[in-house]
Amino acid sequence: MSPQLRQEFNEALAAVQGEMHQALDQLVQVLRTERDALDTGNTEALGVAGTRKQALMQQLEQLDAERRLLAREQPQTEAATDPAWTAIVESLQHCHRLNQRNGSIAIQRLQLVRQALAVLTGADSGSGLYDRSGELHAGARSRSLAAA
Repeated sequence: MSPQLRQEFNEALAAVQGEMHQALDQLVQVLRTERDALDTGNTEALGVAGTRKQALMQQLEQLDAERRLLAREQPQTEAATDPAWTAIVESLQHCHRLNQRNGSIAIQRLQLVRQALAVLTGADSGSGLYDRSGELHAGARSRSLAAA
């Protein structure tokens, strides 16, 4: 590969990694916004954050596909020793932790809502029972098993 072509590949790879870093910065902000929406119970902001988070994840997947394609063209480049790639991996790990935390909060809130609904409807707070055919019957209080 000529030095000029190698330089162009390096510049293209650096540009993709720069875009990935920007998208990750935006994702961190969205995850923080999502956390605020969870804390305040703002369902509208939560929906907007979820939509934005999904769009950023798709963008990151596309950028990573480009990065892998460029890296394949330059086998001598070691991603593991590239400081830009190391920073991207660390940002991804940070986003993962933030997303896990938000998911835990959402699960806790969902459990509280289900418990409140069970109290209001008089339904059993359990997840329900399955019948012989394998269908879930949530909220069934009692059922006759046999006729006398």
